[in-house]
Amino acid sequence: MKQKEMQKLKHRLLLKGLSLLVATKRCVVGLTAAVALTGAVGQQSMALGATDSGSLDRTVLPIKEPTYPESTVLDARDAKAPPRFEVKAPAKAPNVVIVLLDDVGFAASSAFGGPINMPTLEKLAADGLRYNRFHTTALCSPTRTALLTGRNHHVNNAGAIMELATAFPGNTGIRPNSVAPLAEMLRQNGYSTAAFGKYHETPPWEVSVSGPYDRWPTHSGFDKFYGFIGGETNQWSPAIFDGVARVEPPHDPKYHFTTDMTNQAINWMQAQQSLTPEFYHRHD
Repeated sequence: MKQKEMQKLKHRLLLKGLSLLVATKRCVVGLTAAVALTGAVGQQSMALGATDSGSLDRTVLPIKEPTYPESTVLDARDAKAPPRFEVKAPAKAPNVVIVLLDDVGFAASSAFGGPINMPTLEKLAADGLRYNRFHTTALCSPTRTALLTGRNHHVNNAGAIMELATAFPGNTGIRPNSVAPLAEMLRQNGYSTAAFGKYHETPPWEVSVSGPYDRWPTHSGFDKFYGFIGGETNQWSPAIFDGVARVEPPHDPKYHFTTDMTNQAINWMQAQQSLTPEFYHRHD
């Protein structure tokens, strides 16, 4: 091979080699930059305690993931994988259970001196507190929405039960987006949330497969819902929803929804991680 042709071949190989080298460097640099960035994230996370549930800013929801300065680490071998950013419930956060009973008067239970014997409630009351000034609206939906949001029932647009909603402000049946349910606050703070039983906070014209689902339990802060939407249902042959899907109850002459609902709640709680606090809301 002539010297001139040899120079051309070397030149072509050099160009190909240089292109390959540049491409490889781009991959390596891209990979190194990405790894180095995550390494910086890990270092910054440890410095800021971003993964420490006690150091998170919980005053605004959803909790914002921290931002970090650009990394100058170029060698992937010098980068360290960061801890995964995750919002968890605060340390020693309590589990929350709310049992809500319809059509039970203030003095009906034996825990408050009433004629109905409720030994379990008596035990709970003996080890806790009894409130005697709880504000109710004497109706199902308004009291439920007030309890679930901590806001006045008219602020929730629930001046009456959902079936009696009108177009007048304060009674439209449409919970405003400016009102956040307690379950949603807890969910965004790392809680597992669920509701079982009756859910009478959804406008009847939104209870269909076409939605919208904004005011359904699973769009109101509850990860899990098993129960019926509306004011009432047949307890032996109920119209049950699992999430937003209709389910057929078993054709068992011994079936009763209260037992089914309770078993569903127990199964859900058993499926949760033992160290994950949950917000469990039962409607009867």
